[in-house]
Amino acid sequence: MHIIGLTGGFGSGKTTVAAMFARQGFPVIDADEITRELLAPGKKCVKKVAKVFPGVILKPLKVDRLALAKIVFNNPRELLKLTNILYPEALKVIKSQISQYKDEPFVILDVPLLFESKWDRITDTNIVVKARRADQIKRIQKRLKLSKSQIMSRIKNQMPLKEKCERADIVIDNSRDLKDTSLQVKAIIARLEKRTTRRNR
Repeated sequence: MHIIGLTGGFGSGKTTVAAMFARQGFPVIDADEITRELLAPGKKCVKKVAKVFPGVILKPLKVDRLALAKIVFNNPRELLKLTNILYPEALKVIKSQISQYKDEPFVILDVPLLFESKWDRITDTNIVVKARRADQIKRIQKRLKLSKSQIMSRIKNQMPLKEKCERADIVIDNSRDLKDTSLQVKAIIARLEKRTTRRNR
C-alpha cells in the first residue's frame, strides 16, 4: 500500500482535491472528521480539553467549538496544546483505518497539519494543494463566514504555504478552475499508477 499525505493552506482547496481522488476510487481518510468525532460529547478527549480549556465546555461534557476555535486559532501555543490532546488519539484511529485498506494500492491521508504534526513520517508521498491568498480568503469567507482578520489569524497559525510546497513531493496548483485542478489530479494518479506497475513487475 502507498500512503499519500494530502495537505495545503487554509482555504487552498484541499478538501476539493480529496473529493476528486475519492471520485477516482481512492480511499480517503479525513483527519478533520476523526478529530471532530474525538470531540463528540462524552468522549475522553473532551475531558482532557475540559482540564486545559475549562471555558469552552458546555454541560454535559460538550465542547463549544466556536469558543475553542477563537482560543486556538489566535495563539500557536494554545493550538499546540489542543493538537497534543487530539493528535495522539487521532493517529491511533488513522492507523486502524489504514490497516482496513491494506489490499488497496493507494490511500489518501487528508491532514491539514500534516507536516506540523509530523504525520508525514507515515506517508510515502506528500501532496500540497496551493492557491493564491486572495482565493483562499474568498473561499473561506464563502464557506465559513469568517472575517478577513479571523482568516488571516488561522493562516498565520499554520506552516507557511511556501514551506509546505518546498517539503512536498507533488504540488497541485488550485489557482485556476476546477477542470484544471481535476486534470492535475488525473495526471498525478496516472503517474502514481505507472510507478506502482513498474515496481510490481
